[in-house]
Amino acid sequence: MKDNTRKLDIKKDGTYSYSIWLEPDFQNLSAALAPLLGRDRRLCVVTDTEVAKWYMKPVQKALEEYCSKLTFFCFPSGEEHKTLNTVQALYEHLIREGYDRKDMLAALGGGVVGDLTGFAAATYLRGIPFIQIPTTLLSQVDSSIGGKTGVDFDAYKNMVGAFHMPKLVYMNLSTLSTLPKRQFTSGMAEIIKHGLIQSVDYDRWLSEHDVQVLAGSYEALLHMIFVSCQIKGRVVEEDPTEQGIRAWLNFGHTIGHAVEKLKNFELHHGECVSIGCAAASWLSWQRGWITKADHQHVEKLLQSYGLLVRVSGLAPDEILKATKSDKKMDGGKIKFVLLKQIGEAAVVKDVSDEELLGAIRYVCSDEKETGL
Repeated sequence: MKDNTRKLDIKKDGTYSYSIWLEPDFQNLSAALAPLLGRDRRLCVVTDTEVAKWYMKPVQKALEEYCSKLTFFCFPSGEEHKTLNTVQALYEHLIREGYDRKDMLAALGGGVVGDLTGFAAATYLRGIPFIQIPTTLLSQVDSSIGGKTGVDFDAYKNMVGAFHMPKLVYMNLSTLSTLPKRQFTSGMAEIIKHGLIQSVDYDRWLSEHDVQVLAGSYEALLHMIFVSCQIKGRVVEEDPTEQGIRAWLNFGHTIGHAVEKLKNFELHHGECVSIGCAAASWLSWQRGWITKADHQHVEKLLQSYGLLVRVSGLAPDEILKATKSDKKMDGGKIKFVLLKQIGEAAVVKDVSDEELLGAIRYVCSDEKETGL
């Protein structure tokens, strides 16, 4: 591979296998897709209105000669459109255009596009192949890898979904240059989470390279995204359907999802995850699993990348109530992820409401009241 590219293979014998390509442009997209889609097959690229402005034409140019028919399905951007109604409209497009089980979908965009496209692929004709072309930092290091697909139901995030692995993940890292700063920052929450739950060395690297990453250094971004993909890939390979260690990836998400829902998605996903990470770190400290210095490190690292560690305008009791509707409940108990140490997580089911409310009150508090 060239110095400015990377390739990573994700596989589980007898179950699935796909490659992740990290590239500086779309030049090799057709080469990556060619072994997966014959020239006599159809390809539908699913995207949203915002991504289409930037990347629909470059992707069309890269792919239109490599399939018998290329169509685009474009829906309004935003989490509020990640619904069964949008999936229904996509089904109608596929039916009208005559797509069958050997044809393919391509998700061009961020996590909303990827999750929705993957769910449609998992359920159309009982399952057709799809690929991911993630264009946001969050989708590149998180939602495009691992086969989790889904849509929101009412105010419940990803409540309807399926596991459906992509056939390819192709990342053009230059798409990050058009990403609004707040969206880039949001993606950093999942990256920092990877270090906290799986690699103290990666956690240290992130602490030492914030200036380069925030300045948009291609070399730093390539290394960072590749390592995050390695970490998530290893977890997914070992536990593809979240029966064991894959649950570690939910660090920060139980409280984060509750905050996201109660804020009516006004905060970005990564901002809410960051708040949830601060709460989970505090609870890990309160249990004596990590030191106060470790907890301070977690918050300092999140803040060094511009992420939130506190939330205002919400009642702690309401956040606690919202956590009880989380889809990760098990037998009526919350599966909560804590840190045993920096670089190692654990799933616990014995977090009491009193403990959880304490962590929630902590992230709802003023900085001056935290004792840090």
